[in-house]
Amino acid sequence: MFEFFFKYPLASFMKGRFVLLGRWPGWVLVLLAVLSAGGLGWLMWSRRAEAAPKLRGWRGGVVWGLESVLIALVLLLLWEPAMTVAELSSQQNIIAVLVDDSRSMGIADSGGDGRQTREASAVKALQDGVLAGLQKRFQTRVYRLDAKAMQAKDLGEIRADGAATHISDGLKQLAAETSDLPVGAVVLLTDGAENSEGGVGRETMNALRNRRWPVHTVGFGKERAAHDVEVDDVSVASRAMADSRMVATVRFHQRGYAGGKATLVVRDAGKPMLSREVTLAPDGAMQTETLFFHAGSAGAKSFEFGLMPLAGEENVKNNAVTRPVTVSDEKRRILYVEGEPRWEYKFIRRAEDDDKTVQVVSMLRTTENKIYRQGINDPKELESGFPVRPEDLFQYQGIIIGSVEAGYFTPSQQELLREFVDRRGGGVLFLGGRFSLADGGWGGSSVAELLPTSLPAGRSTFHRDPATAELTTSGGDSPVTRLVDDPLKNVERWKKLTYMMDYQEAGTPKAGATVLADLKVGQRKLPLLITQSYGRGRTALMATSGTWRWQMSEALGDTAHDLFWQQLLRWVVGDTPGRVVAGSSAETLTDDGRIRLTASVRGQDFLPAADAKVEAHVIGPQGLSTTVEMVPAGDVPGNFVADWTAEKSGAYLAEITAEGTGPLKDLGRDVVSFQRTDGVAENFHTEQNREMLEKLSAETGGRYWRPEDLSRLPREISYSEAGVSVRDTKELWNMPVVFLLLVGLVVTEWLLRRKWGVV
Repeated sequence: MFEFFFKYPLASFMKGRFVLLGRWPGWVLVLLAVLSAGGLGWLMWSRRAEAAPKLRGWRGGVVWGLESVLIALVLLLLWEPAMTVAELSSQQNIIAVLVDDSRSMGIADSGGDGRQTREASAVKALQDGVLAGLQKRFQTRVYRLDAKAMQAKDLGEIRADGAATHISDGLKQLAAETSDLPVGAVVLLTDGAENSEGGVGRETMNALRNRRWPVHTVGFGKERAAHDVEVDDVSVASRAMADSRMVATVRFHQRGYAGGKATLVVRDAGKPMLSREVTLAPDGAMQTETLFFHAGSAGAKSFEFGLMPLAGEENVKNNAVTRPVTVSDEKRRILYVEGEPRWEYKFIRRAEDDDKTVQVVSMLRTTENKIYRQGINDPKELESGFPVRPEDLFQYQGIIIGSVEAGYFTPSQQELLREFVDRRGGGVLFLGGRFSLADGGWGGSSVAELLPTSLPAGRSTFHRDPATAELTTSGGDSPVTRLVDDPLKNVERWKKLTYMMDYQEAGTPKAGATVLADLKVGQRKLPLLITQSYGRGRTALMATSGTWRWQMSEALGDTAHDLFWQQLLRWVVGDTPGRVVAGSSAETLTDDGRIRLTASVRGQDFLPAADAKVEAHVIGPQGLSTTVEMVPAGDVPGNFVADWTAEKSGAYLAEITAEGTGPLKDLGRDVVSFQRTDGVAENFHTEQNREMLEKLSAETGGRYWRPEDLSRLPREISYSEAGVSVRDTKELWNMPVVFLLLVGLVVTEWLLRRKWGVV
């Protein structure tokens, strides 16, 4: 219909440039049009007395406007309007036809009845005259596109069995391989299920723009599933301490089950570890659920997070994802410095007796110059009191500062305490007490910046009055304060904890600090448990010394007190790094085994060890064992990298070791686990990604097509500046729409005059 009125396809107007072929310049046309309109207006105004009364006022203005437009249009036609547009030369250009043959194209949701596979619909669209129409005017090359682009001899090679879709990589590869060929345009038939991160990348777009390729995209498949639940992502720590409580954030969406119930499940090696019923959000809305589960025993594990299939689901393969987690049983040591014998000290130590992965080494001041040591590994450990050398203090992963004044530590020890957090990456927990926090002079010490609050001025902040604990919103989501798995029941459990017989004013939380629990003192609320990150480590403040009453006053066998302290102290030491910290660019590799292994290496004093020798020992499926040398990472001292490729699908473990050149030869080792999963990505995001396809075509000068409109493609695709093209001039004066417009203006004026009785 468009070509009937405008003579040429819409694409020619979108890509063409308007010109005037007349010998007179364009400004003369504008001047004549203005003068004609002005003259006509003056003539009508000067004869207003002779004009019929019914043609005065606004009606006269309408007639003047119609006649002015008619004169301007006639003048424009005299200047010979035309359009110049670049058009591909016939039989001198190649049209690259890329057909997505990944597994998602095998889904049967296309065709008139909605039961034809996407791949079959794409092949049928090409066979129904599109490919033949292209071949009449151009050379054509058909490519199969999955993880890469491969030329196909005929359409019979398209089988929808590719394990992945990498549209961005395929287009970039095509641009590189055809750099010396006159490719005029690209036709991409796909559902848009791109498995690469970030969609079509900047490098690919630059390559397409450099070749001036218009990419015409043809979309297949449903844009929205009728009944489906899909897990979008799972966030979970890649490392955990043995038998610790882990937290995972599961993000998913659904269609067709709004308001219904579903069951979230966590599995370890196929064995269910946790299940929880959730109410589903509205269709298409992103839903986030937090799950708490136990890491279990030590080892390299692969946890599966997902939702149980629902009745009538169209695709159950996108209901779950797996994440590798390295669970360690390495002993973590905490140095507990206490200034006076008290119940809190006794019950904290007792709570940690049952934790096999955390060892509390304590030094209790019994008199002014005497300390009582517990949990030491060597008779000489802490023999002289609090360490004064980095190598002595840095052997611990965490520190607890009890009821002891800041003046107990020398200035160099206070600086060492700060370095323990900032450089070592350790955790420090400050407890309330008679000689702690503001009452112990910590607010005016050089360690004040470690505290997650700005302490109140003056003393007398420690009160021997009853107070109860209550979780904040952040505390309700934290694994530190999770006494009961159900989040609502956990909040209520905290409210029922026995009151504490003392509390301390902690001051104002600093920017970036998180308050996990509050104190309720009558009608007042004060911060109770506050955490923050500092440098490479973390610090926390517990503004009471009375949690021991949770153990003494609760029913026999109640685990609330012990569980809370075990979780809090695991938080203190859980992320404390060793001298070697291993990492990887990804935990899960989908259909592409390329990975970058990283390592941060520090010496005995935890300063970067730039001259270390670092190796990665990788073991994998089918008995794979190899050693990869790691090299320094550019301008970051102590950081090392190695690029490696996991050739086969399965689980991998990389142990990274470092050797120093100083007195300490063995700097340590660390492990990182990852997995390669082939063919899994095609089960996710299976709806047609029309947004991405429209964006790709618009940014390259192409067009998004529906399969039923493809009959016009062979003609419209010729308007391109790529390949071998010539600039054609197309006259516009003889378009049918121009004749209809001229006639329409005259007839409209006549009909209006007749209606107003002035014909």
